[in-house]
Amino acid sequence: MKDPYETLGVERSASPDDIAQTARSCGRLWHRRPMIESLQLRTLIIGNSGSGKSSLAQRLGALIHAPTFDLDLIHWKDGGLGAKQDEDVARQKVADLAATERWVIEGVYGWLAEVAVPRATALIWLDIPWDVCRERLLARGVRRGGSATDFADLLKWAEAYWDRQTPTSFKGHQRVFEAFTAAKLRVRNRKEADRLLADLMAGTNSR
Repeated sequence: MKDPYETLGVERSASPDDIAQTARSCGRLWHRRPMIESLQLRTLIIGNSGSGKSSLAQRLGALIHAPTFDLDLIHWKDGGLGAKQDEDVARQKVADLAATERWVIEGVYGWLAEVAVPRATALIWLDIPWDVCRERLLARGVRRGGSATDFADLLKWAEAYWDRQTPTSFKGHQRVFEAFTAAKLRVRNRKEADRLLADLMAGTNSR
C-alpha cells in the first residue's frame, strides 16, 4: 500500500484536516488535468456582456503567457461602438488570429466565435445570471467613447441575451458549447472561474 503522506506530498506532522484538504485539491486537479492542459494552448471564452469574459481572459492569458483578443474590437470599427466592421473582414481577422499557435479569444458575438471554434483546444462558457452581469455592466459604465444612450442600449441588449435566437445569445452559445467536442467548461459564478485559474496555476507549477 502506498504511503499517503508521500503520495500527497505532505509532512507527517500535518493535521487530518490538512491532509483531507490536500487530497481534495489533488483529486480536483487530476480530474481537470485534460482541461488544464488544453487551456494552455488555444482557449475560447464566450458569454453575455458583463459576464466577466475580459477579466478571465486577461488573467488566463497572463498565467499561460498567451496573447488575448477581444471580439468586440473586431466586430466594431476602430474599437468603438459606432460603425460595425464588414462581416467578411471581421471573420477573416478572427480566422487569422485563430490560425496562430497560442491564444485566448473572448467575446459575446457567436458568429465570430464560431470562426475560432475549429482551432480552439478549450472552450469556457460563462453562463452568468443577469443580475450579476447587470451589476458588472453598471460598475463598468460607459466605455470606448460611447454615450449614455449607447450604454442604455447595451443594457437592454444584454438583458435580451436569454430571449434572442441569434448566434449571439444564450441559445447560440449553448449550441456552440454542446457541439464542442474538446475540453470545455460551463462556469456559472466567479468562484468557479477563480477555482479553475487556481487549478491551472497549481498544474503549471507542478511541472
